[in-house]
Amino acid sequence: QLELVESGGALVQPGASLKLSCAPSGRTFSRNTVAWFRQAPGKEREFVAAIRLGGGDVYYSDSVRGRFTISRDNPKKTVYLQMSTLKLEDTAVYYCAASGTQVIVSAIHMPRMYAYWGQGTQVTVSS
Repeated sequence: QLELVESGGALVQPGASLKLSCAPSGRTFSRNTVAWFRQAPGKEREFVAAIRLGGGDVYYSDSVRGRFTISRDNPKKTVYLQMSTLKLEDTAVYYCAASGTQVIVSAIHMPRMYAYWGQGTQVTVSS
């Protein structure tokens, strides 16, 4: 059973940077797609970014493209989300998720495509 552990959430000011980590527990990532989602109070869970561990392809939502960077270390033990120029609207609980199988590009933003989820880490952007 693959378990995911997120860390790195914090309270920061607008314009700050923050780096989230997602580490597997139980077994390592293999050829999964790993994604970050976020959920703000009263809102639906929203896709943020994803990375294909097999080939390294990355995908971003329009709201974070150019500010956030998803990456992995070798040998695929941890996935990171580097967040820069944080805005008030980035405030949310950030979740790491991993697929059990390959995810097609058109579905990569869908939470239901991911079988494994972490417990979430709170990111609060406030002045």
